[in-house]
Order: sequence, then C-alpha cells, then structure tokens
Amino acid sequence: MGSQNGSLYLPARPFPPRTLGLAVPWKRELSDAFTQPEKLLTNLGLDPALAAQAAARQFPFLVPRGFARLMTPGDPADPLLRQVLPIAAELEQHPGYIQDPVGDGQSRRATGLLQKYRGRALLLVTSACALHCRYCFRRHFPYGDALINDRDQAALTAIAADPGITEVVLSGGDPLMLDDERLAVLFDRLTAIAHVRRLRLHTRLPVVLPSRITPAFCSLLGGSRLRIAIVIHANHPRELSPQVRLALEAMKTAGATLLNQSVLLRGVNDDAASLADLSETLFDAGVLPYYLHLLDPVAGAAHFAVSLAEARAIMDRLRAEMPGYLVPKLVRELPGGACKEPIG
Repeated sequence: MGSQNGSLYLPARPFPPRTLGLAVPWKRELSDAFTQPEKLLTNLGLDPALAAQAAARQFPFLVPRGFARLMTPGDPADPLLRQVLPIAAELEQHPGYIQDPVGDGQSRRATGLLQKYRGRALLLVTSACALHCRYCFRRHFPYGDALINDRDQAALTAIAADPGITEVVLSGGDPLMLDDERLAVLFDRLTAIAHVRRLRLHTRLPVVLPSRITPAFCSLLGGSRLRIAIVIHANHPRELSPQVRLALEAMKTAGATLLNQSVLLRGVNDDAASLADLSETLFDAGVLPYYLHLLDPVAGAAHFAVSLAEARAIMDRLRAEMPGYLVPKLVRELPGGACKEPIG
C-alpha cells in the first residue's frame, strides 16, 4: 500500500541482483561487440591507423557488430563510422568546450536525480551504453557516486515529496542497459507515486542493439498505468535497419509513443537531404521527429560542430521540403535555462 499524501510506496521485492546473463541474446550480442577500433577498421577494409589510440583511452570504444554491419566497407567518411571512431581531433582543446556543457552538476537534487525543468525530473539509472558516441555530452560525467542505487532511496523520495513532478525521465547511460527485471521494479516504484503521470525513456538501444527489445520489456510497457514515451536516438537514415524497425513496431504495439532526437553533426547529417530522408524513414517506422540538437560543446567533440548560421540554413531548406510534422525542432541546451532553447 502507498502512504497517505501520495508519498513513496516501495514494493516488497528488492532490485534483482545484477548478473552478466550471457544466455540472454542481447547481452550475448553486446559481449561480442567491437572494443578495439583497429578491429572494426580492419573488418571494414580500412587502415587501422585511422583510429587514435590516445582518444580511445580517454573515452572507451564500443560498437555492436550489428551496428557495424550497417557501415559501408572501404569508406572512411561513412556517417555511422564517423559517429563512433576515435580520432586525434578529440584530443584538441577548444575554447568553450568543457566537461559539463549542459549544467548537469548544478541540476543535481539527490543521488541519481537531476532536475532542470519544471514538472520533470531525470533519473540517472546506469552509466552503461551499448554504443559509445564520440560526441556524447556525458563522456566526462562522474558517474561513480551519481547513480540511483538499491540502497539510497533519496531520488525516489524526493520525487514522491514533490507533487509538481508529473513526468520522470530515465536516462544514464542508457536505461535499457538494465535488465527487464530491474526495470520492472523501477517502473513499480514510480507507478506508486500518484502524481507521476508519464514516464519517458531516452535510449539508443532500439537503434544500435534492437535485440534488446524483448517480449518482457514490451509487456512492461503495456502493463503500466503511466503513459510512456520512448525517445530513441538516430542521426542518419541508414541506422534504421529492418531489425530496428521490428523493434520499434513492437514498442509501438505495446502502447509507447515513439519520438526521435538527433544531434546535428558535421560529416554525418549536416545537410537537408539526409535529415529529410531520416524524417521520412522514421515516420515509416512509426516514429515522429522530435528534436534536432545543436552539438553540446563537450570537450573532445568540437570537430562535429555545425555553426548556427549553417544550422538555420539547413532547417530553412528542410522546412521548405517537408510537412511540418516531419520537421524536428532545432534546439540547444543552455545551463540554467527554463527549457531547451528553440532556434528559429
């Protein structure tokens, strides 16, 4: 039973223990991912010297083989490869490119809990991802003592004590790196907070590891009283393979609202044609374009930056070609802002 005044109810079952669980297909697939850039480059018929070892040591390399199979062999400028390949430019220092570009540190309310915007709170549930994107805005984040855990209930208690929070966002890392059993307990605990109406998951796994979308996970989506939005992250239309589309369809059938957010990246999707193709491909897969982010100025990612003037010109062309519902909102995140800043 819940407490009076809508405070937190903790189900009797604790978090299940963390296990490697290689019998689970998606975990077995993840365990076989590329962890050395030279091996991926050799697999693609490219010169292993294209990778910068020092950059890979600074921010580890990880690419599932299924995602690697979508890359074009022999093409060092492949837009999917460019997102994951550590290069020497990451080691350069640029004014304004910092370790916490979106103000995560100043937004911490409790262990594992960030709150930047009114009515919404974000739970950091894991530091793990299935793909290490080189432009990641949390590539320097100090996860060690910043994650929600089994013992410290301060984050959930803070949400339960604030009736103004109606939506909780699960983030990390990637929340789908948690087992279905651990996600189920977390869903239970959030469902028990009466004023929480919506649950949002920000995840790249349906795109880079579609086998993660299991029947058990889809049952979890369909069995919750919370309205669930899943914000996937695809930057280029070639990321949406037939396997990814099946995973998206399964989540949509389970009742989730599917949205996509992209990052505008130099050499990946910095042209209207690629973005139009992405929007069309997403819509065919049952996903609405949501946000197109200007690059967060995180240290090590300056080579991906697209200027504000270029971004506006790209969006002007995109709006001229596409119906409004297929044009993502161009935004940037500024520390301390009341919302993502829309860029006209």
